[in-house]
Amino acid sequence: MSTRLYVGNISFKATEDDVKNLFSQMGEVASVRLIKDEATGRLRGFGFVEMATKEDAQKAISSLNGTTFMERSIVVNEAKPQERREGRSRERGGFGARGGRR
Repeated sequence: MSTRLYVGNISFKATEDDVKNLFSQMGEVASVRLIKDEATGRLRGFGFVEMATKEDAQKAISSLNGTTFMERSIVVNEAKPQERREGRSRERGGFGARGGRR
């Protein structure tokens, strides 16, 4: 069963292939996704790596967390489920519950 890892403090110059090559040294990489800013298209400095097995994921965490990658000290840990953000409901629209007019 695959395990998803959070990778933080990634260089803005890194590519998904760069990250995949790094994590491949620890085991089989199922996928890599670097997060980009929607408005600018620039990397936001973090992403997710899915390792094929729990053992490969643990090896990546213990071997890579705190190491230097492309001149930055990266953070690697098991990804947590995304929490629902309060106050950002898409159901209400741009003018709140009133519909914009009284």
